[in-house]
Amino acid sequence: MPTLTVIIAAKNEAANIADCVRSARFADEVLVLDSGSTDGTPELAAAEGARVVATDWPGYGPQQARGIAMARGDWVLSLDADERIGEELRKEILQAIGSGAADGYRLPRLSSFCGQFIHHSGWRPDYTLRLVRREKAGFTAHFLHAHMTVDGSTRDLRHSLVHYSYRDLDDVLEKLNRYSSGGARDLHERGRSGSLSKAVTHGLWAFVRTYLVRQGFRDGRQGFILAVYNGEMAFYKYLKLAALQRAPADRDPPRP
Repeated sequence: MPTLTVIIAAKNEAANIADCVRSARFADEVLVLDSGSTDGTPELAAAEGARVVATDWPGYGPQQARGIAMARGDWVLSLDADERIGEELRKEILQAIGSGAADGYRLPRLSSFCGQFIHHSGWRPDYTLRLVRREKAGFTAHFLHAHMTVDGSTRDLRHSLVHYSYRDLDDVLEKLNRYSSGGARDLHERGRSGSLSKAVTHGLWAFVRTYLVRQGFRDGRQGFILAVYNGEMAFYKYLKLAALQRAPADRDPPRP
């Protein structure tokens, strides 16, 4: 039977890490890359049986690439600390790597927003490549929204990865600032430009796309809040991008 390593990048995830590692313990190895936690995350992960490696934070993509290089399994599965693998998905993952029918598998995600699982708004089924043969696996170098890559064929699994993405409004506001900064940095490195007019245009379109085009209104109150959040995310991302363009050449872009 092929072996599996689950890779988790974490920092100050004491509220999540134990449940996350526990859901992944069916794997032959759970590898946690901890980038300077001060809340006991490494100890909690180790207590659940994970192999913990202390690292710096080079960005999400580079960190995941490190995990792939360190993994001992024939297959790697990238997991965030706020995600959980349920029993049905566990069985499907083991069946997939045992069959060898593809080199990589996309997993659907069921994500929550402030206590409610979202079924519209562009969040469902949200297929994401997460399970790949280690020798064929890679990661893009984006600082924020990096994604896994595979040099080979892919298939989709049926059962969902459960994602507890935004705990409450405080978490929403913290991520709004952090993610908009990271998004601006990625756009800056791609040579994109920002301005007030672009911030307004992208912000309005993000709201309309989430709430109307992607039927966020069917998610009720939380769907409206999520649409506003997406609009604000786009608005501030392009404002921060404009600020990066005006920054002195020798000044590092702000980190999220």
